[in-house]
Formats: sequence, structure tokens, C-alpha cells
Amino acid sequence: MKVFIGGVMQGARRDDQIDSQVYRVRIAEAFQQYAPEISIIDPWALNPNSVNYEDGLARDTFLSMTRKVKEADLMIAYLPQVSMGTAMEMWEAYNAGIYIVAVTPYLHHWAVRFTASEILPDLDALLTEIENGRLPQLIHAALSVELLGQVVTMQF
Repeated sequence: MKVFIGGVMQGARRDDQIDSQVYRVRIAEAFQQYAPEISIIDPWALNPNSVNYEDGLARDTFLSMTRKVKEADLMIAYLPQVSMGTAMEMWEAYNAGIYIVAVTPYLHHWAVRFTASEILPDLDALLTEIENGRLPQLIHAALSVELLGQVVTMQF
């Protein structure tokens, strides 16, 4: 079972730097602690210096990482702010029938509303769902019972 961690890297930045990626570490550590059978696909962990790649390698990395979401059983889209790259990953995941958990306050953005299977308000809510076992169980269920395509919006 595989979880793809998507989320803001550059967001609305106008420079060539990236935002803090601590959320990725926290998500991966939570799965490692509470569901060690799940492997993580994390584009940032696979390419930590990608912001410094030359254009050809950067393009190939961006496109291959966007497609890599299709190898996952679950996508987590961490969006405390909007992210064009994460929206593209969500689109790929949606078209591949992958269950998407969006972590965002942007309930009304169509890219979130119409691709996410479930919306959680913040990182703490996501970590709670990992810790209490609901997300790992959801992955098992999605693999065996075809939950894909059902929308479950958490109210907050």
C-alpha cells in the first residue's frame, strides 16, 4: 500500500525557493508510527534539491512526479494555500481513480471540491485520522471495496 504526499512547495512564491516541507516529514512519520506497512511516495524526499535543477531536469522531474501519483493507493494533498503543482497531481490522481484526502481551508475551490474524495481542515486533523487508524483502514477498504469515486466531505 502506498500513500502519495502532495502539497505546497513553491505556492505563491515569486523566488526560486520552497516553503517549509515539515508537513511532509510529520505525515510520513505518522504513517511510519501508526501504519508501518504503508510506504510513502514523496516527491520532495525523492528530489530535495530540485529547486536547483537545470530546466531540462526540472521539467522531467516535475512531469514524472506528477504522474507518479498514479502508483499510489491514496493521495494526501496538503493545501494550506493554493498550489498549481498539487492541483495537477490531484487531477492525475482523480483520473486514475485514487482516493484523495485534501487538507485545506479552501472548500469552495473547484479543483479541490471536484477532485478530492474527502476534505480535512488542517494538518492536525489529518494526523489524528492517521493516529486513530481511520486513514490506514480507508486505504485497506479502498483497495478491497472500491470506495473510489465516493465523496466524503468532513464538516468543520
